[in-house]
Amino acid sequence: MDLKNNRITVGELLDNPKSKAVFQKRFPMVLKHPLVGAARTVTLEQMLSFAQAYIPQKKIDETMNELRRA
Repeated sequence: MDLKNNRITVGELLDNPKSKAVFQKRFPMVLKHPLVGAARTVTLEQMLSFAQAYIPQKKIDETMNELRRA
């Protein structure tokens, strides 16, 4: 999948069944969060900068590799 240099939005990722499946597999609790709809305009780059404070880098790297293959 073309991640547009990490400028793809969360909404675009969630609208694509393959990338949504990656998030569902790796972060199922996030997709159930009530604010996920409000995050649809956030870019992947913005999400990564926030996530690095809470998620191990190895898990982020693995997720990014899966998204690129999706």
